[in-house]
Amino acid sequence: MAAVLVGQFHARDAEGRVYPVHEFQESTLQPDGSTLGLPITTYRLAIGDRVNFLGEDRFELAQTGIEIVRIP
Repeated sequence: MAAVLVGQFHARDAEGRVYPVHEFQESTLQPDGSTLGLPITTYRLAIGDRVNFLGEDRFELAQTGIEIVRIP
């Protein structure tokens, strides 16, 4: 899979800390090397930690479970 950076934004936790988040799109590949369907969107902090999308503007840091909200 190849991941392409498609966006960047900041999110804030309940204590006011700000996190830079990177949005990637990954292509899913079939065994023959062709791409399959729609790309998968994934999120990571700038330092590489995984971020789970919860819906709307809400996200969760995968390692710690801290909920963060996208800053408009």
